[in-house]
Amino acid sequence: MGRSQESFSKKEKEKKRRKKNQEKRERRELRKAQKAEQGTKTFEDMLSYVDENGNLTTTPPDPTKRKKIKAEDIVLGVPPNEHAARETIRHGMIKFFSPDKGYGFIVDDHTKESIFVHVNNVDGTIKETDRVIFEVEMGPKGPNAVNVKLETIEESESPELKAE
Repeated sequence: MGRSQESFSKKEKEKKRRKKNQEKRERRELRKAQKAEQGTKTFEDMLSYVDENGNLTTTPPDPTKRKKIKAEDIVLGVPPNEHAARETIRHGMIKFFSPDKGYGFIVDDHTKESIFVHVNNVDGTIKETDRVIFEVEMGPKGPNAVNVKLETIEESESPELKAE
C-alpha cells in the first residue's frame, strides 16, 4: 500500500514541474511579444539633454542660448567658508575645570557654546567662574580653546561686550 501512494506522489510532483515549466515558457513568450510591440529604440531616441535650468529633456539645447564659462570660474571641491573670518579673540567664563585631570570647559559669551580647554593651552592658572579671553581652533573632536588668558579689567570693559 505504501508503494502505490509513493508513485502517486511522484506523478503529482512531475505534473507540478511540467505545469511550472509551461507557465515559465508562456511568460517568456509574452515578454517577447510585448518587446516586439514596443519596437526597438534607436540611440538618438535614448538620449536625454539637460536644459538651462538643469532639467532633463528630449530636445537638444538651443545653441543661441549657450553661455561661455571660464575654466577659472569653476570651483572644484568645497567652496571657502565665509564664516571663518569671524573675530578670533573671544570672551567667556570657565564653566568647569579640573586641575588634576588637566582639562575643562569654557562657555563662550557670544555663542553660549561649551568649548573644550586643556591645561597645555592655558597661560597661568585658572579656576571655575574665572573670566577669560581665548581663541578657538578646530580639533579632532570639535572646537578647542587655545591661548587662554585671564581677562583683565580693561579687557572686560571693551566696547564689543557693551554692544551685546
